[in-house]
Amino acid sequence: EVQLVESGGGLVQAGGSLRLSCATSGFAFDDYVIGWFRQAPGKEREGVSCISGRDGSTYTADSVRGRFTISSDNAKNTVYLQMNSLKPEDTAVYYCAVRLGYGLPIAVSEYHYWGQGTQVTVSS
Repeated sequence: EVQLVESGGGLVQAGGSLRLSCATSGFAFDDYVIGWFRQAPGKEREGVSCISGRDGSTYTADSVRGRFTISSDNAKNTVYLQMNSLKPEDTAVYYCAVRLGYGLPIAVSEYHYWGQGTQVTVSS
């Protein structure tokens, strides 16, 4: 069974940093793309960044490029999202998700399995 477990969220002041982790199991890591998404109250879920389990290729959304960095540890089947220079508008529930394949779409509809989410709150 595919399982995704996010951790690392919390409350941080503006300008601070957090590192989110997504521990995965139940599938061949190298055959999937793993993505980070977020959803703020009253807003649509949006793609943040994704990484190929096969070759490490990445895509990052314009809204967070230069502040957020995605990475993976294939031996641990874990993906990370390092978030620096956090802003109040980054406040959201952050989810990891996976899709089968090697392309790097960031659309929500392209992903097959989802974790439970972890709350990130950035105070002014």
